[in-house]
Amino acid sequence: MSVKIVTDSTVDLSTQYVKELGLTVVPVYIQIGEKNYRDGVDISQDEFYDKLVNSPVYPITSQPTPDDFARVYRELSKEIDEIVSIHVSSKLSGTYNSALQGKALAGTKSNITIIDSKSVTVGLGLTTLSAARLAKAGENLTKILDDIKQAINNTHLLGTFDTLKYLVRGGRIGKAKALLGSVLNVKPIVTLRDGEIVPIGNVRTRAKAIEKLFESVKNALNILEISVVHSTTPDEARELRDRLSSLVSSDRIHLEQLGPALGVHGGPGTLIVAFRNEPGIAIESEPHKLLPKLPIKKISVPSLHLPKPKLKLPHR
Repeated sequence: MSVKIVTDSTVDLSTQYVKELGLTVVPVYIQIGEKNYRDGVDISQDEFYDKLVNSPVYPITSQPTPDDFARVYRELSKEIDEIVSIHVSSKLSGTYNSALQGKALAGTKSNITIIDSKSVTVGLGLTTLSAARLAKAGENLTKILDDIKQAINNTHLLGTFDTLKYLVRGGRIGKAKALLGSVLNVKPIVTLRDGEIVPIGNVRTRAKAIEKLFESVKNALNILEISVVHSTTPDEARELRDRLSSLVSSDRIHLEQLGPALGVHGGPGTLIVAFRNEPGIAIESEPHKLLPKLPIKKISVPSLHLPKPKLKLPHR
């Protein structure tokens, strides 16, 4: 393998893909009270959601530190000369900036390229999967970087939350505060636009929200790959995946579980679908425009800024 791919745990890829493709995943931190956990290392998704629902202390997520990235880059540099590090949108997290600082700290001779995916969760995952496949196949850096650029431009993401409760608990409901009395039971639908999460409408029922996600993907053109990710509803996510399975081959549709970085704000019942189109092939319209106009007033959805950890983080 001539190039090594690094990402962060907001990628929401299963350990199977991580091992098969030789990915290096730098974990986000989750702080619950006085204790820090490394996402996917010290705490599983199911454990996290149990604490999110039942703990009297609200969890806080924080990005990997520059030193975390520097250690990873130094270690990989012992065996490889080219490293590509792909991360969650810089508009949602400070992880990208931590990676840039980590590159400066690493002090290695290896060529390290840091990339802002302009996406999150399985949107980031689709870009990372494609790059990792090429790296495993022995493709050169130029080919891999070109593929990443195309993937970023052709990957689309839409999602829904079962409740606004966790957005409220996290203190990031923003301009929607005035609507809380009337819209706590609506199902907001969101998309990514230039790396930011933006609301595109609301529906009254869970079933209608899932149908909107399905129709958005179904109406797109020339789909190469699809990922469905859920926080706590695997049966529901499997059903959506099965409905979408006619659009791509079985090895190009994935089902994952949402990690803490987005789960802390979305909470139980979060459901997201991401898909990638063929490069250079325009879809009928932007994914969010495939949704019919919705009669309910739009709400604001906050960014997922991951603050720097306040506590001293464990050394590894």
